[in-house]
Amino acid sequence: MKNRQPAKAEAPATVVDDTALSDLEQGSNWLAYGRNFSEQRYSPLSQINKGSVARLGLEWVMPLPKDRSLLGTPIVVDGVMYFAGSWSVTRAVNAKTGELLWEYDPESIKHAGDRLRIMWDSNKGIAFWKGRVIICTIDGRLIALDAKNGKPIWEVQSTDTKKATYISGHPIVFRDLVLIGDGGTEFDATRGVVKAYNISDGSFAWQFFVVPGNPADGFEDETQEMAAKTWTGKWWEHGGGGNTWNGLTYDPEFNQVIIGTGNGSPWNRKLRSPDGGDNLFLCSIVALDADTGKYKWHYQTVPGESWDYNSSMDLVLADIEIEGAPTKALLHAPKNGFFYVLDRKDGRLISAEKIAKVSWASHIDMKTGRPVEVEGQRYETGPAVVWPSPFGAHSWHAMSYSPRTGLVYIPKQEVPAVFDDSGIKSVDWKSPHFYADVGINFPVDQDVPANVASSTLLAWDPLKQEKVWEVPQLEFWNAGTMATAGDLIFQGGITGEFAAFDAQTGDKLWSVNVGSGISAPPVSYAIDGKQYVSLLVGWGGTGVSLAGGTALQQFGWAFGAQQRRLLTFALDGSQKMPELGAPMIPSPIVPTDFRIDENQAAQGAKLYVRHCAACHSSGAVSAGYAPDLRASTIMLSLDAMKDVVIDGAKVQPYGMPRFPEFKEAELLALQHFVRSKALLAAAAPAGK
Repeated sequence: MKNRQPAKAEAPATVVDDTALSDLEQGSNWLAYGRNFSEQRYSPLSQINKGSVARLGLEWVMPLPKDRSLLGTPIVVDGVMYFAGSWSVTRAVNAKTGELLWEYDPESIKHAGDRLRIMWDSNKGIAFWKGRVIICTIDGRLIALDAKNGKPIWEVQSTDTKKATYISGHPIVFRDLVLIGDGGTEFDATRGVVKAYNISDGSFAWQFFVVPGNPADGFEDETQEMAAKTWTGKWWEHGGGGNTWNGLTYDPEFNQVIIGTGNGSPWNRKLRSPDGGDNLFLCSIVALDADTGKYKWHYQTVPGESWDYNSSMDLVLADIEIEGAPTKALLHAPKNGFFYVLDRKDGRLISAEKIAKVSWASHIDMKTGRPVEVEGQRYETGPAVVWPSPFGAHSWHAMSYSPRTGLVYIPKQEVPAVFDDSGIKSVDWKSPHFYADVGINFPVDQDVPANVASSTLLAWDPLKQEKVWEVPQLEFWNAGTMATAGDLIFQGGITGEFAAFDAQTGDKLWSVNVGSGISAPPVSYAIDGKQYVSLLVGWGGTGVSLAGGTALQQFGWAFGAQQRRLLTFALDGSQKMPELGAPMIPSPIVPTDFRIDENQAAQGAKLYVRHCAACHSSGAVSAGYAPDLRASTIMLSLDAMKDVVIDGAKVQPYGMPRFPEFKEAELLALQHFVRSKALLAAAAPAGK
């Protein structure tokens, strides 16, 4: 009888819970949005390193022909990758081969209905907890799926369906609770809130309101009463804002949830709080007791904000030594252009310095912790050119932190904006309801030309509060970063290049062009001792859909021109990079028999800014999220426009919303506006 070798014992399944998500050392899995509770986006894997990265090649490809904007972070657990694509369609794939295991479609378009007019298709990520995949949908639902088969276990509507709110961020899970916030400040009178639900059945656990409500209704607790003292006027009629659409972190060492809060509703403080005030807790970092949601501490980055400088960016936990003492630090780079280091035990400000061009404030007063504002930058007496713009010096594109180098790696951008509220009076202004109005006259009916913005990949020392190195990049809206123990920084960008940089020097050590603009950050994991790097490729996000213009259109990532993909790389990978579709810039149609009425076009411009620009981009120059209307044959026919705009012919599968209240005169005005923009483009000199 032959001797039999004992069967190889299988590794026990990973239980994704507080213990697993607190483990900073394991690297085989990528268990959460930022890999673990720290949100550092740092992989301790080092097989792919400065010496070996030149051998990095494509290992496998998963085509995603039905997807559009891919912004999310995949999660990897025991060799299975889970990710959400457009409209939160969620998939599980074999992380070694790319084989599809299951797919779940939450039918977001169907559930959203006419609320689609304030929604996009994008989703920033999912969560995993004890065999359950937690997804959120743009129409405001939170859904738990069985990780084995993708079958729904429970579902809850987290947002008020009568309000223009949505969920575009990612949930976090801790202590058997799942936490989520929402967005919508620009489209309705909203009151920001974060909500916690029990992971077992989706039942409600607790909530925290970011801004106080109407005093006449009574305050939920003493924290809301305290916050109300920092507001003036009848702010509750405008909601107040503070929607927390990103920037959620659980800190297990202090059993606290730390949230980064949003901007005001409306942006313009003169309208929502006319006699001034700090307007707590707008643009703040707020710590809550994880079990109860009760307030613990806060730090406000922009008191009484008026520029959309929300703090809904990454909140990174790091143990660093400050002046010889070990410190439990919080690292934060919000939109406003400063980098903050806080003691997360109590929210004490340790340091704050500029990382970009900042004109609204000269510095942060370390005695008070408050910014020292520059006169005139609140557009008090007229239009003001302000740095940064509402797109921020750093937006939601994830930064990373390497404990090996002690540096933070930030996708930084330099974009100005003109703030002007001329002609807007608080006695006349009304909050929007399912359309865009922020209380400022932004020229969204105008193109965003090339070369008005720039970007860099910035390596920042949070202790010295100084730049270590910086790599110039084109325009703005480059993707998030990942740091690794191989002393590499991975980042994709607007040009379609996916690259690895030396974490210490910024030298580019490897790159590949993936054939389309990149919006998502990469992840890394290991199976059977082999390290992989994965990346979703699907150009999109609010900067693409709203700002757009020639600045972003010039790269050729037009609507429907390139197929979306999930790409995975490994050492000595030998697959050929697939052709996603050639870059294409739409050609505006200029009919010879169409005569533009300037009055009609002016009326159409107002309608376009209010209802269309959020998807079809500034000046009707689309950067790829939606069709370029100047090149659309639909815009040549009022009947065709009626079919799409009023009757909803493009609701499925594109999510183009219905506007049943539109009259033929309004369609005609929109037509004249779009035709005027097409004529303007045709008359421009070549290359302009």
